Order: sequence, then C-alpha cells, then structure tokens
Amino acid sequence: MPTLPWTTPNAPRPGLTTALVMASRLEVRSLKDVPRFFLRSLVAWKQVRGAHGALGASLIADPLRRTFWTLSAWESREQLYAYAKTEPHNSIMKGLRPTMRHSVFTFWEVPVGELPITWSDAKRRLAEQQAAEPRS
Repeated sequence: MPTLPWTTPNAPRPGLTTALVMASRLEVRSLKDVPRFFLRSLVAWKQVRGAHGALGASLIADPLRRTFWTLSAWESREQLYAYAKTEPHNSIMKGLRPTMRHSVFTFWEVPVGELPITWSDAKRRLAEQQAAEPRS
C-alpha cells in the first residue's frame, strides 16, 4: 500500500497541551474512481502541509480495495474545519462525493507529546466508530 508518511508541517504553538486528531477511511465506488481520487488527495495533501494549525498528517492508499485512509493532527477543531472549507480542499471533497461508497470519520484528543499517532491506533478507532454507526 502506498503510504505518505507522517509529516509535521507546523510545530505546536507554545503552551499547547492537546491536539485534535482526525482519522478517516474513505472508500470509492469502483476501481475506475481510484486514480481520480488519489490524484485529488495529493492536492489536498499538499494543502494540509501549509495549513495553519496542522500539526501532522499521513495518508495510506489501498487502491485495489478502493480505500484511502487519512490521519491528521490539529491545534484545534476550528483550524481543522477552516482547512476543510478552504480551497482546493472544499471543491475537491464536493467533487468527489458522487464517487464515494462509504466514509468513516473519528476524532479524539491526545497530548501533543504523543504525536505522531500510530496507524494501528487510528485504524482501531475507525473500526470502533464504524461499529457504533447505525446501519442504513
């Protein structure tokens, strides 16, 4: 699986004790959607590396399973949401919605000193979140 390793775009501001972590599991509908999703995710990856308040991020692509995993840490929920609403991320996500089969997101806080988060911890939390979601 191609992995973009944890990168630390910004050092935590002085006095920051906790970070907000977000992990996601994103599955596209078909294999033909994989290249487009992957290329768009690289654009968003480049954006997060310059985002105010981003403390770290990583991405795993599992193209044969049509699945992408994201993991990021932020100084605050407000900074994460500001990134999500900023271009190009905002347009990328809106444009990719029709290609999505299933998405799971989970959020938690950790002491800044525990960064970077491990993928095993993130995937465990995502599995717990998915199990807790109502089935439609």
